[in-house]
Amino acid sequence: MQSNRRTFIRTLSAASAIVATEGIAKPFGAPAYIPNLMKISPNDKIRIATIGMGIQGNFDTRAALRNPDIELVGVADLYTGRLEHAKTEYGKDKTLFTTRDYREILARPDVDAVLIVTPDHWHDHITIAALKAGKHVYCEKPMVQHLNEGKAVIDAWKKSGKTMQVGSQRISSAAFQEAKRLVEAGEIGAINYIESNSDRFNAIGAWNYSIPPDASPQTVDWDRFLGDAPKRPFDATRFFRWRNYKDYGTGVAGDLFIHLITGVHFVTNTLGPTRIFSSGNLAYWKDGRDVPDVMSCIMDYPKTDQHEAFQMVLRVNFANAGKISNMTRIIGNEGQIEFSEDNLIMTKKKLPIAPGYGNYDSFFTFTEPVQQEFVKQYDAKYPPDTRTAEPVKEVKFTAPKDDDAHAKHFGNFFENVRKGSQGTVEDPVFGFRAAAPVLACNESYFEQKVVYWDPVTMTQKNPSASTSGKKKPSATASSKAKKS
Repeated sequence: MQSNRRTFIRTLSAASAIVATEGIAKPFGAPAYIPNLMKISPNDKIRIATIGMGIQGNFDTRAALRNPDIELVGVADLYTGRLEHAKTEYGKDKTLFTTRDYREILARPDVDAVLIVTPDHWHDHITIAALKAGKHVYCEKPMVQHLNEGKAVIDAWKKSGKTMQVGSQRISSAAFQEAKRLVEAGEIGAINYIESNSDRFNAIGAWNYSIPPDASPQTVDWDRFLGDAPKRPFDATRFFRWRNYKDYGTGVAGDLFIHLITGVHFVTNTLGPTRIFSSGNLAYWKDGRDVPDVMSCIMDYPKTDQHEAFQMVLRVNFANAGKISNMTRIIGNEGQIEFSEDNLIMTKKKLPIAPGYGNYDSFFTFTEPVQQEFVKQYDAKYPPDTRTAEPVKEVKFTAPKDDDAHAKHFGNFFENVRKGSQGTVEDPVFGFRAAAPVLACNESYFEQKVVYWDPVTMTQKNPSASTSGKKKPSATASSKAKKS
């Protein structure tokens, strides 16, 4: 045990000790509320701690620290090697607190905010415990692993009064913000169709991350990693490549669809779809994983005050050996916008009022007298100025070279922490409205069914219950139940 950890434990306050000693089997067992002991003023540093120092944990920590007056005071991870790496990377002054137990992070009075960058099956547990401990929370996407977990996180956030940001940072990029501006200005007319894809073709992109040679039950806290997932013997592959398994992750939907759908929700101001259907298969990466590497999903979005009804199609293909061009395309009746995190192209194209005639048309099948009468009526109805469309217009936007969406996303979080506001750009309500449809994609895929969703109330619908008079079992009943 590290000496700094022993020193810290000896100085725990009585209230903090409750959090630190709560049983691991009771992730919701922290005190109802422990106020944050650090007042945040515009001139104070915000002290953060990262829980989960894997790939994204390091990227998130670095992005957070690119904001002014942010200090990293602690990290938690279940692999000893990552704690040692964190000391080297971030603890050059020898003061960085490290632990395998996230509850020791939550018990520290010098931690204002936590970054939760763990496997998906721990997101709701640690988020709720952190909010109850009086910490501001930045939680990686997807906010939760299953549909039946979102409301509890939202309730804990509202009750806490703390700031919370969900981490799908692309929406803080200049290109996404420009796309939002153009859509809100009506530049492409009424939206009717959206498509977005995120393809890859390499081993690391397919989540086959490197496994350290010293991985063992001694260097990895395997039992804590499992949490409420099914018990099984130590498996380094499952620990370091957890995205490949539905016990701990959310597959391509939760890792990549979530970015795509979060961007669309941000740009269009939509609340979400009402009907979700997905299909796919395990086409290439047959390495023991139990999630698909190819998945497509169709979602139906209803008409709202913000937009007309539209359909969205999402795709991920980890076996795309062709030319990969990942982007989102929003199509309206007066143009379209194609954009990624770094650039945007808007093409405006309006139809003339007059429909025209001739060419591949039924006009030539009429008799000559009928054709003459048709032309007479057409000319009377459509004068010359209605027969020509406006010239096609193309507008390009490239994000500034110094645009740092990741740091800006954290900047929005920290700004609201300082203001004492809960109004982040991706708060838990927005985060769950984005996460729920992609979690429904998984439910649709694994249970081979259409999932019906109410985006306003954020609840799952059973359309056949009202007509049959018989209530079917909840669609989430087959999902892994969370221990309380």
